[in-house]
Amino acid sequence: MATYAIGDIQGCFAEFQELLVLCGFRRREDRLWLVGDLVNRGRQSLETLRYVKSLGSSAVTVLGNHDLHLMAVSEGLEKSREGDTLDAVLAAPDRDELLAWLRSRPLLHHENGFVLVHAGLLPQWDIAAASGLATEVEARLRSPNYRKFLSRLYGSKPDHWSEDLKGMDRLRVIVNSMTRLRFCSAEGVMEFKSKGEVKNSPPGYMPWFDVPGRRSADAVIVCGHWSALGLKLDDRLMAIDSGCVWGGKLSAVRLDDRQLFQVPCRMPRAGSSQ
Repeated sequence: MATYAIGDIQGCFAEFQELLVLCGFRRREDRLWLVGDLVNRGRQSLETLRYVKSLGSSAVTVLGNHDLHLMAVSEGLEKSREGDTLDAVLAAPDRDELLAWLRSRPLLHHENGFVLVHAGLLPQWDIAAASGLATEVEARLRSPNYRKFLSRLYGSKPDHWSEDLKGMDRLRVIVNSMTRLRFCSAEGVMEFKSKGEVKNSPPGYMPWFDVPGRRSADAVIVCGHWSALGLKLDDRLMAIDSGCVWGGKLSAVRLDDRQLFQVPCRMPRAGSSQ
């Protein structure tokens, strides 16, 4: 049995299928770890959702910011944005089933020394703490009053973690770290305006994974979200969003031996990454 970690698909279903063939993925024997953002910007979000859902326990996917955005739009809590490609999902006869399945996905997955999360982790959190915090959000998404949670989810404040945080302030920091984080300060203050390359880090901030003394550094973090970062593979980090939807590549890493597999984008979207 092999486990393949795959970067942000974002509706690039044709490339996803091509990548699985290249990997030699066997759906009855192997597993997929998907870093989130299954949907949006690409042309085949509906096909992607249906296929990943059909894999059952053979696929583990964590939630990304675009997945959460789909949930909010589907409930009428947020408007579609320029560049969104969610209409086919919203109009599908099985939309409610697909969205209920998506809401039941985890925010973080931890197994055999690897941690799967969409964006990143704040430096104050070790893996046990981060796992516990993720379950707080997951419980809200799976509860009968999930709409109330989604209606108050958007926003960039508070921008740092404190054990004293309560209610939606607490949950919003957890979600923003795990689905939106790129840069933060040494103290863990998050910065959300900058989306570019590491060399253009805003003054006083650094990539979250470079913070000295980061408490999650004893695990291998598998993440996506940051297409401008490009593929970054080292002993303790596998950042695998290689920007397929923006004309780059869709990447997979076999966790067992760290072999890299990539396919090029076939139908890029115009515009800058998100």
